[in-house]
Amino acid sequence: MTEGNFVDYIKVYASSGNGGSGSMHLHREKFITKGGPDGGDGGRGGHIIIRGNKNMWTLFHLKFKKHFRAEQGGSGSKSRSTGHDGDDVYVDVPLGTIIRDADTNNILFEITDDQQEIVLLRGGKGGLGNWHFKSSTNQTPRYAQPGMEGHEGWFLLELKLLADVGLVGFPNAGKSTLLSVVTSAKPKIADYAFTTLKPNLGIVEYRDFKSFVIADIPGIIEGAAEGKGLGHRFLRHIERNSTLLFLVPADSEDINKEYEILLNELKTHNPELLDKQRLLAISKDDMLDDELRAEITKELPDGIPHIFFSSIANTGLVELKDQLWKMLN
Repeated sequence: MTEGNFVDYIKVYASSGNGGSGSMHLHREKFITKGGPDGGDGGRGGHIIIRGNKNMWTLFHLKFKKHFRAEQGGSGSKSRSTGHDGDDVYVDVPLGTIIRDADTNNILFEITDDQQEIVLLRGGKGGLGNWHFKSSTNQTPRYAQPGMEGHEGWFLLELKLLADVGLVGFPNAGKSTLLSVVTSAKPKIADYAFTTLKPNLGIVEYRDFKSFVIADIPGIIEGAAEGKGLGHRFLRHIERNSTLLFLVPADSEDINKEYEILLNELKTHNPELLDKQRLLAISKDDMLDDELRAEITKELPDGIPHIFFSSIANTGLVELKDQLWKMLN
C-alpha cells in the first residue's frame, strides 16, 4: 500500500430503502364473488449496514464510491402475500473506524471488531395490506397503507489505526528506519524532513511466534496540535496505542527539550494520552562511545525508562523489543 493510497478520513452519502406499499386487493375466484380483502403487506426497505473487516487498514476503497443506496421493499399482493424485503447494503470498513454525523459532527458509533455489524440507517417499514383494516362495520376496506420512507444523510468516516505501539518523534528522527528494520514494512526513507506523509503499520515478530503491531506516524513539530506541519492530522492515530515509543536521535541538540515538546503536543491534542505507557528510545547509538552515552544518560528526564539503539548498526534492537513486549504485557 503506497502512501497515496492511505485514506483515513472520508465523507459518504447513504440512503436506506423505502418500505413497500400494502396491497388493496379483494379476493375473487369462481363461485366466490365476494371473498373479502386479502391484500398483503409491503416489504421493508433495505438497511445501510457498516461492517468491520480486519483485512482492511484504510478507507481508500471508499474514495471513488461515496454514495450508497439500499433497495426499496416490494409491494404486497393478493392472498395476503408480503412483498420482498429490500436488499441491505453493507459498507466494509477497517477496524478502528469512527462514524460521525456530518451535520453535527457527533460520534454515532465505532467499529472495533471483525465482522461487527451496526445498522447505520434502517429501511422504511412496509405498509399494511387492506385485510388488516376489515371490521364488522367495514368488511371490504378499499385502502391500504403506503410504505414508510427510508432515511438518508451524509456521514464522516474517520479511521484511528489499531496498533500496540505508536512511534512519536520529530521529522527525520529515524522512525521509518526503525520500522523497516524491526518489521517487514517498506516505508519511504530519505535524509530530509517529512519523508513520511502517511502512517505506516508493521508487525514485529517476537520470540515463540509472538508478535505486536507498531505504527509510524508523520513527524510532529512544535505547534502540531494547533495545525502546524502534518502531525495534527495524524495525532488521532496514536490514541488507540497502549504504549508510546518516543524517538529522539543521539545527535539532538537537547534531548530533554525535544521530549518535552513532543509530550506537550500530545497533551494539547488529548490529555488522556499522557496516561499511556511511555518509553524513550535514543537512536543513532552507533555515534556514541561509552563516555558520551553515560553523559546523555545523566541528562535524560526522570520517570520514563530509556534505551539506546541503532537501526543502522543493528544494536539494541533485541533489548528494545524485549522492553516493549514487557510493557505491552
